[in-house]
Amino acid sequence: MTIKLIELHQSFQNVQQQISATCQRIGRSPNEIRLLPVTKTLTAERVEQAYQLGFQCFGENKVLEAHDKYMLLKHLPIRWMLIGHLQSNKVKFVAKFIDEFHALDSLKLAEKLNHYLTLEQRKIPVFVQVNTSNEQSKFGVKPEQALSLIEQCQQFSQINIVGLMTLAIHSQDLVEVRRCFRTLRNLRDSIQKVYPEVQRLSMGMSGDFETAIEEGATDIRIGQAIFGARALPDNHYWSEK
Repeated sequence: MTIKLIELHQSFQNVQQQISATCQRIGRSPNEIRLLPVTKTLTAERVEQAYQLGFQCFGENKVLEAHDKYMLLKHLPIRWMLIGHLQSNKVKFVAKFIDEFHALDSLKLAEKLNHYLTLEQRKIPVFVQVNTSNEQSKFGVKPEQALSLIEQCQQFSQINIVGLMTLAIHSQDLVEVRRCFRTLRNLRDSIQKVYPEVQRLSMGMSGDFETAIEEGATDIRIGQAIFGARALPDNHYWSEK
């Protein structure tokens, strides 16, 4: 292994140990948690290094950046997850190569995504993004709107809604962070009474994934804890420019 690969391997191990320790403390199995490495701003070479360590699913925030990596790494059986806001004019790209979408936030977007997926003869799992922090800077439907959106999306044959996603409030107040995650879990539990297939909870990032796991996360999106700090603040990467 090269020095960079050894360092990356150690970072992955550290995160996985934290996941295991958290699960042991609360009585969950680590097998219930899917670690989704977030590779926004990283090179295709860096993604390939992570693939060599056994990871096949990677989260990206920006469609065109993800598509460039997809084209460079088509020789590998990588699954690409779009976890950032999707503009309607980029849906046609998403339909061609994205394997999972974590940020559905409107009926209009669902309709357009379904249309292009139909043309591509593809069907993908989708998470509805919920704004649990009630911050105007964040995308997502209000918690009370999530069930209605899921109901309306039942008409679309090419998207399979499997769960909910949220970004917790950016705060040092862990009580408020936990409240965001708990809101999503309670909402999921309520929705399951009508749609039992809506099971997954995509929540938790590098700074709060242990709290997210404690509150029921099934998919955690980890970037900086694995790959190191980025040059720009995290909120720079979340909105699609």
